Amino acid sequence: MRPEQHKEGEATDQTNRLKVGFVLARSFTLSAFAMFVDTLRLASDEQDRSGRVKADWQVLGSTRHLIVSSCGVQVAPTSDFVDPTRFDYIAVIGGLLNREDPVDHETIGFLKLADARKVPLLGICTGTFILAEAGLMKNHDVCVSWLHAKAFRERFPGLSVRPDRIFNLDRRRGSCAGGSSAADMAAALVRRHISPDAERNALEVLQIEKARSHLEIQPRRPLYEEYSDTRLRAVMIMMEQHLDGDMPIAQLAAFVGVTRRQLERIFEKEAGISPARAYVRVRLERAKVLLTQTKLPLTDIALDLGFHTASQFTRSFKKEFGQTPSHLRSTFLGAR
Repeated sequence: MRPEQHKEGEATDQTNRLKVGFVLARSFTLSAFAMFVDTLRLASDEQDRSGRVKADWQVLGSTRHLIVSSCGVQVAPTSDFVDPTRFDYIAVIGGLLNREDPVDHETIGFLKLADARKVPLLGICTGTFILAEAGLMKNHDVCVSWLHAKAFRERFPGLSVRPDRIFNLDRRRGSCAGGSSAADMAAALVRRHISPDAERNALEVLQIEKARSHLEIQPRRPLYEEYSDTRLRAVMIMMEQHLDGDMPIAQLAAFVGVTRRQLERIFEKEAGISPARAYVRVRLERAKVLLTQTKLPLTDIALDLGFHTASQFTRSFKKEFGQTPSHLRSTFLGAR
């Protein structure tokens, strides 16, 4: 049974379990692998009995040699590369980006074979880099961690990258930022292919109150930490502390001991945008959080963030993110 043929919430029987094959990169991230596979384990049986009743999984490898994770813990493959159509998904668990040749040629060949046979591929953590390097992420939106977004854009400028979402399922490709979002992606697949009850059982045992949807925004460090210039960072901090937009650019410049024109040159050189544009972006990023995590009316959000009218807020938001605030909120709430 192909994944796209399975109705959400429909239970599987013993012969149609959700089957996932894992490919672990050298120096893979143990937490991402553990969160994903343990969600499957707990969804497969009732409570914590670990029977492979409704799901099954294998760690695939070109050899049976131990694979060392980024934290030093080693995992042994449980299966050779078999016919990829035995699995509903092949999940590639990435890890440290500075590791040369994270997988061998046989692994790349196996992933390309899986693609040719229309088996969906999942890039977990930096597993997206491995799939992209193999030419297997073309024409798909790629979710990566904000921490790796710049490196991904530099290596794969022709691909569409999403550093805002925690995970993404795009036709026969999936990708996630790693960490705890691996459990969220696994929970979404469990709900789709097994049942909501199986998802609930897994999350309860994992002490996760509720799985996040693919529309959740990545938790991330403040915007100012992206930049090295201390004056720009100080101004960005001030912007984030005055989200009502009441700090004139000249005052922000004086705060770090430069003229407005000097501050504009600093921002253009470091960030590629003007201070005024950066200030709007900071406020709109906050708006995105309020839209998806609160029930505040759009007008209140607009006024609290220094926009004169809701229509002005809507125009600015759409220009920045390509959709209106109301559309983002309705889409996000609909996915919950």
